Amino acid sequence: MRQAYWTFGVVLVAWWGVQALSLPKKAPLVAGPDTLLSEVYEELGAEVPNRPNYALEGVSAEAGRSIVVDGKTVSPSGEVTGRQSKHFVCTSCHNIEREDPDLTVSDPQARLMYVQGKGLPFLQGTTLYGAINRTSFYNGDYQKKYGDLVRPARNDIREAIQLCAIECSQGRPLEDWEIESVMAYFWTIGFKIEDLGLSESEMQGVNDALAGKGDQAAAATLLQSKYLSGSPASFVDPPPDRKAGYEELVGNPENGKVVYDLSCMHCHDKQRYSMFNLDNSKYSFQFLKRHFNRYTRYSVYQVSRYGTSPMAGKRSYMPNYTFEKLSHQQMEDLKAYIFEMAD
Repeated sequence: MRQAYWTFGVVLVAWWGVQALSLPKKAPLVAGPDTLLSEVYEELGAEVPNRPNYALEGVSAEAGRSIVVDGKTVSPSGEVTGRQSKHFVCTSCHNIEREDPDLTVSDPQARLMYVQGKGLPFLQGTTLYGAINRTSFYNGDYQKKYGDLVRPARNDIREAIQLCAIECSQGRPLEDWEIESVMAYFWTIGFKIEDLGLSESEMQGVNDALAGKGDQAAAATLLQSKYLSGSPASFVDPPPDRKAGYEELVGNPENGKVVYDLSCMHCHDKQRYSMFNLDNSKYSFQFLKRHFNRYTRYSVYQVSRYGTSPMAGKRSYMPNYTFEKLSHQQMEDLKAYIFEMAD
């Protein structure tokens, strides 16, 4: 009897082996313009640390997008959650589309021209597009602002999301399923192959690696070289002589108008995210001109470079612009436009 069972087992294993050999093999991924970079990394066997955890109840990319754009979503129990923040949503300070023409550099003027062409705002925060592919957050001088809170967030996107929710948005902590939903949404707006500007030969090399005909590690390294792993952030001061301005730069009011329309008005038009209203009236420009060179809460020099702080009864505030988000030249351009419109 034992011999019969043993023989049957051998036959069964052999049968399964034949079946496995006869099954069609999974076709290798062929990367095209719309292929998500994260999917390519997975196929190459590269580390993909920011995978969403779909095991938690309620996790979905749709819920994540609602949190990012609307500040609330539908909970696993079917009820609408409370707003994450009474003051901001993620898109108050972050775009959710690509905002840089070259992903390997941080150039505020190139970014301004790019977002103008795309009809996007010009914001203090780095776009969330491609965030899932970055590995460094709250870089540079942000430790001066948030201290040790930056440490766990510097190389952990989930900690970075939570820090933004609590400190930047002045709101409640996100629950685990909410964070994973945001991660799921970020996965859908990760970089695509077309964003990386690969040459034909580089594209062929990547696809050869995906097909098992090339060096997969080298292909992954190539892809990583096509974008910044994090956004640099340098805190800078207003000019020492505010009347003279930055380094005797000459402002361009035409460029300043773009900054005003895409940045200042994004938050202040009809008090969208601020209690301080701005519009295109002469009164607004005259008010800003009067305070520009002063050391007041309404000085553009002051609030753009230092931001404002939450206060009792008014937890909404203005984040500062780092040098990489608003150059000295752009500040002088903005000043020139405001002064021109005030006269």
